[in-house]
Amino acid sequence: MKLCRFQIEDFAPRIGLVVDDRNVLDLAGAGIDRLAPLLDSADVAKECAALAKKHLPHHDLAKVKLLAPIERQEVWAAGVTYLRSKKARMDESEFSASAYDRVYDAPRPEIFFKALPEKVVAPGDAVGIRADAKWNVPEPELALVLNSRGQVVGYTIGNDMSSRDIEGENLLYLPQAKVYARSCALGPFITVGASEAEARAWTIGVEILRGGKVVFAGETSVGQIKRGFDELAGYLCRSQEFPHGAVLLTGTGVVPADDFTLAAGDVVRIRISGIGELVNPVAVV
Repeated sequence: MKLCRFQIEDFAPRIGLVVDDRNVLDLAGAGIDRLAPLLDSADVAKECAALAKKHLPHHDLAKVKLLAPIERQEVWAAGVTYLRSKKARMDESEFSASAYDRVYDAPRPEIFFKALPEKVVAPGDAVGIRADAKWNVPEPELALVLNSRGQVVGYTIGNDMSSRDIEGENLLYLPQAKVYARSCALGPFITVGASEAEARAWTIGVEILRGGKVVFAGETSVGQIKRGFDELAGYLCRSQEFPHGAVLLTGTGVVPADDFTLAAGDVVRIRISGIGELVNPVAVV
């Protein structure tokens, strides 16, 4: 089952339940106008299955504007969860290499703040590359959707945009490399009802198009994430409160070659087999 946020023309955001590749049920007819209460229900998948049986208005999925599936949730991120990510981060800078090497094997994961909900980019809108950076890459990631109790109740697609030259200069510059305008995209759907074992069988792929031609493509498996989903969520929620829930990016295992950088006008396509495809053009910010 897949949930989404969408708009029809210029009306207020609505919550939808995607029932097939063509239609989305409008949950406003069931009195549901926000994601958070639905994600906080005792059994989200069971609740969605019951909603799917109701005679609710539906819309052509191709004709609605899909929004980022987030309301008041903060977005956080976990780093160095893939071996490939560890190597890439170490390659950025000899100065920072030992820190990334240690955190990969350490009991405590690297977790950092990524975006406020109002700064998250929707499907189809532009993600940003910093004007003061020379080495910019997308980071395709599985994103865990947490409810207010810190439970993983769904999955979406995330793009954790990163300025690798800024981070490589000094690891203390990580917030500047990771947190800036249009640095995070999420969507288009939240898949609910899938276990961690099922999600680990999914593939994550990315294509970067320039002038309509693919200039980079790569793929990995969710199963390559070293840490368990509940482990990551548990560390995020230590000494923290998320009354509206949270979204946690789980790190990337697909990294372009060191001589590649994004350019304005590029298009980033990220697909996760159990969720869908997140597509965003690139702009300088």
